[in-house]
Amino acid sequence: MRPNSYQVLGDTLVVIWDDGHESYYPLEELRRACPCAGCSGEPDLFGRMSGGGPQRYTPGSFQLNSVTPIGNYALQPNWMDGHNYGMWTFERLRAVCPCESCRNK
Repeated sequence: MRPNSYQVLGDTLVVIWDDGHESYYPLEELRRACPCAGCSGEPDLFGRMSGGGPQRYTPGSFQLNSVTPIGNYALQPNWMDGHNYGMWTFERLRAVCPCESCRNK
């Protein structure tokens, strides 16, 4: 599963997948679900989660400068507040598609 194209329309990231499915991701929801270690935490050697404490957001936290493709497996949002650490693998991004048909799978 790979995006054929993606673009920001207003406050939404639109991804058109290679199977023809269209996903519409609200930017604020994507940022609040950022998968980077600083936002979501990461497991230590014993599996305990560390990091990922409360985040401080500004209006720029929910606006994108750009989206960078990472190899053939991920997209990396580059947020206006300078945050650019969270990579969304194609698999993970498709798994959180907010549309009705994807939620009912």
